[in-house]
Parts: sequence; C-alpha cells; structure tokens
Amino acid sequence: MKQHRYRVTVEHLADAQGNPVDASPLRFEVGNHDDIMAVVAYLRGRGDLPEETATAFGVGLKLFGETLLENRDHPLFAEFFPQFVAFMKHLKKGPAQG
Repeated sequence: MKQHRYRVTVEHLADAQGNPVDASPLRFEVGNHDDIMAVVAYLRGRGDLPEETATAFGVGLKLFGETLLENRDHPLFAEFFPQFVAFMKHLKKGPAQG
C-alpha cells in the first residue's frame, strides 16, 4: 500500500515538576495511508477542541491507527479493533451539535 512518509520528533522539555530536561529527542520515520497534515487541519477546523489539543490528538490518533490497522490480528489489538472502527466512523460524522 502506498503511504505518506513522516519524520516524527518528540522533545522532552520539562519533567512533571516543570524542571528542564536534558535528553536527546526521540526521532523516527513512519508511514501512514492518510495525509496526517490534512487530518490535523480537519480536526482543528471542527472547532470542538482547542487547536493544540486537536493537533496532538490528530497526530496521536493517526500514528496509533496505522499501527492498529497494520496489526489488527495481533492479540494485543484484535479485541479493540472493532471499537476503533466504530470510533472513527463517529469522529468522521463531525462535531456534536449542541
């Protein structure tokens, strides 16, 4: 399957007490069947989450989702997969009208 390619960098800026952390960044490359940038733009545009939250959610969701899709028969994920599919369908319906 053709995939978009991404380089992800996570920098640990401060510990739980707010102290600076001197640690090497975590960097890795990963593929995804979706355009993560477009997914994040969609989630930001929904308006039901703050922009920074929507960004973190979108990136995390797509990284987790691709791992889940590629390993859906793995015992660790098999039971969760149907709930994930249902969640994604719900998410794609758009923000709740209130």
